[in-house]
Parts: sequence; structure tokens; C-alpha cells
Amino acid sequence: MKILLYGINFSPELTGIGKYSGEMADWLSSRGNSIKVITAPPYYPEWKIHQNYKNFFHKESKENIEVLRCPLYVPSKPNTLKRLVHLITFSISSFLPVFFSVFWKPDIVIQTVPTLFCSIQTIILSKICKSKSIIHIQDFEVDAMFSISSTKVQFLKDFAFWAESKILKNFDYVSTISIGMIEKAKNKGVPENKIIFLPNWTDIDHFKDIQKDEEVLNKLGIDPNKKIVLYSGNMGEKQGLEIVIHVAKKMEANENIQFVLIGEGSAKENLKILKDSINAENVKFLPLQPYKILPKILASCDCHLVIQKSAASDLVLPSKLVNILAVGGNSVITALRDTSLGKIFTENENLGVLVEPESINGLKNGILKAIDMDKPNYHAKRYAKNNLDKEVILRNFLKAIEN
Repeated sequence: MKILLYGINFSPELTGIGKYSGEMADWLSSRGNSIKVITAPPYYPEWKIHQNYKNFFHKESKENIEVLRCPLYVPSKPNTLKRLVHLITFSISSFLPVFFSVFWKPDIVIQTVPTLFCSIQTIILSKICKSKSIIHIQDFEVDAMFSISSTKVQFLKDFAFWAESKILKNFDYVSTISIGMIEKAKNKGVPENKIIFLPNWTDIDHFKDIQKDEEVLNKLGIDPNKKIVLYSGNMGEKQGLEIVIHVAKKMEANENIQFVLIGEGSAKENLKILKDSINAENVKFLPLQPYKILPKILASCDCHLVIQKSAASDLVLPSKLVNILAVGGNSVITALRDTSLGKIFTENENLGVLVEPESINGLKNGILKAIDMDKPNYHAKRYAKNNLDKEVILRNFLKAIEN
């Protein structure tokens, strides 16, 4: 089959949507499909075009995958307005490449959200070519935008949600990553028989039988004799990572606990400023680390933080969690009990510690509880193997779209 993947994020981005889109392309290609990708230059999570890439049209190819990268505006300090411009510029620059794909005649078109701004050209292309169209929702970006925006203009909200609903109904299928997000899609008017469950996955073999590695910790400047509380991932607005700095300050009397924050993102500099302003000396920041050593880093830590604000708790499902579970990490998750994420932990005993979002005392107590849990966490490893295996998930997805 000829499959067109269309979305703003793609490999070699190491985290988030780009990582999963890249792995999907590789997997589909390995099954003999011809893959074409229309995407942007890699910029996430640093919000800066990666080294060795330029912000203009560029074509790459490997085996059965052809990648066309289209330029876009990348704000160094994104806010709501700048994010909108960022998304719109990619939609504009990629419009003609998508349109000219009519000559390639894809059998299936898969568009990843973010961003909905690309949906019109996807719908037009699929109708001209009589292709199956699938919109894969990693984030409900309209809900997420209004959850962090201060706008009170009801007309704008009503129009945005109306347009989103119309767009979703014009795709043959809607796939998304959690049960809660499936329910949200239904509430937006998508029929149940058009919805495909496509959760984020993990490479079970990559994270299997990994032990604590003191050499890796020493190279990162982390004392292996301390209890390590790790946050690894995007440092953006929806995470609300300020709470981690405040909890670290509250726990500084316990000199045996070290907080480590690994990653990049729009909020990182402000987090560093906050750390310095309150003298949270037990907090260490590190840049994003290579994927090949990620299993050893995760296995070497005693507590893993999965942090997000309550307003975003059922709009996204943190992708970092799947690797934490695969390596058998003990995690503290800030989520409401009735959200998709909350239900996973209330329905699966000893998977991790669920705490109320944006509660300093709740997070502190959760960290202490997680540190005392057995390690590795075999409940977490078993859940990952049974529910998050990349091979099983992508095989089921391919079967669904072929049928």
C-alpha cells in the first residue's frame, strides 16, 4: 500500500509525537508499504530547529520512506498566539506538497493532530484520490488551547469547537490514544464505528531486563548513592513543573533525595530561575539524553514524576509514562481519579502512586511512598507487556485500516 503520513512532528525528534510518528513510519515500511511523509524540520522539544537542518523545503529518503520537510515559524518562547502562527505557517507551507500528492495516489492518508489547520488539504486529497483518511489525535489541541488561554470570548470558543467537530466528521476514521480521549471524540460527534484505539506504545525489548547503572549516573553528575526523583520529558506550560521545584525545596532537609529534571521546553528557563530564586539546591537540570541510554537512566532512578495540570488531565496522555512502566519504574502521577490516566492507576493495583494535581503536599507524600516501593515494579512491567507492546499495537492498527 501507499501510505501518506502528514504531521508537524517526526523523527529524529526524541520525545513526544515526532518519536511515535517516526516509529510508525519505520514499522509500516518494514511491512512492505511505501511511505511518504510530509512534515516540518525537527524542532521539538527545544523549540529550535535542530542542528544539521535548515528551515526550508528539503527532501530525504531511506528504503521505502520518502520525507519532505516544509518550513514553519518556530517561536523561541511560545505563547498561545505564537503557537497559532507556528501551526498556521506549517499548514500553509505544506499545502502544495499535499496537493501534489494526488499524482502519487496514496491508498491511505494519516494526519496527526496537532494540527487541525492541516485538515482541509488532507480531506481534499483523500476525496480526489479516493483514499482512506485517518486523523490521529495525540492532543485535543482546541481543548488544550482554551485550557491554558485566558480568552473569555465565547464566540471564538464556540466557533473553534464547531469547526473541530465538522473536521472530525469528514475523516473516514478517527484514532486516538486513550479511552478518555475516545469518549471525548464521541462527545464531539464522531460515531463509535469510526473510532480506532491507537495508544502510545513502547519497545518492550529495548527496556527489558535493565538494571541500575552507576556509571551512567556518574557521567550525568548524579550521586548514585542518593534516592533519585526523576522528571524526564517536555518542560512546557501544560505540565506545571513549578510544583516540582517547590516540593524539592520543601524536602531539602532530606539530604538523601536528589531531584533531576531532564529535557527541554518553553518553560525550562523560568523553572531554572524559580529554582535559583528559592535556593532549591537539591534540583539538577540536564539536557535531553539519547534514546539508547534512556532505559539505563530510567532503571537507575527511584521515583518517576508524571506531572500535568488538572485542566489538561484528560486532554493528553503523557507518552513518557509508557517507558517508565516498561522499565519497571515507580511513578507518581498527578491526575484526577475519573480521568483516563487516573483510572489506569485505580484499576491496576500497585502500578504507581496517584496524587491530586497541583497539590504540593500530595506530591511530596506520593514521592515518599514511591521511593519506599519495591524496585523494579513488576506490576508496571507486566502492564506494559500486556498493554503497550509496539508490535501488538501497530499490528492491530494496520489490520483495522486494511479492513
